[in-house]
Amino acid sequence: LAQVPGSLPDRLLPSARTSDAAMFTRFVEPGRLALITYGPYEGKMCTIVDIVDQKRVVVDGPKAVTGVARHMMPIKRLSLTDFKCQIGKGSREKTLKKAMDRDEVMKKWSATAWAKKLAAKEVKKNMTDFDRFKVMVARKRRSHQVKTVLKKSKK
Repeated sequence: LAQVPGSLPDRLLPSARTSDAAMFTRFVEPGRLALITYGPYEGKMCTIVDIVDQKRVVVDGPKAVTGVARHMMPIKRLSLTDFKCQIGKGSREKTLKKAMDRDEVMKKWSATAWAKKLAAKEVKKNMTDFDRFKVMVARKRRSHQVKTVLKKSKK
């Protein structure tokens, strides 16, 4: 197949099925719920309140809800979620709390697989030696029951 002089090859043309708007869905914007991945608040949820520059944002828990105080942090240390509450740029803590309650952001977050996985990881991390022993015994018991059922079904 010959190319028309001055035209782009098909592999360089923007495809009809992917548009620039649909490529990204989690934007850094006021009201976006995020997970802190590094630092003293690691593992806690926060909400972006204001954008300082290309690399930094002001986040707030609010402290009463998530335990994160209002402070500035790099975007690199945040994992953005799909959830967003409707707040203005630089909103006060009281306004943020009302918006989060209205939009039920934390309730929606706790229902996701991501949040459940983090909660399970936290439970596993805080297990005592005896708890780990009980889990091991339960796994052995379950494995034994599965084996006996499979043996019966083979005969």
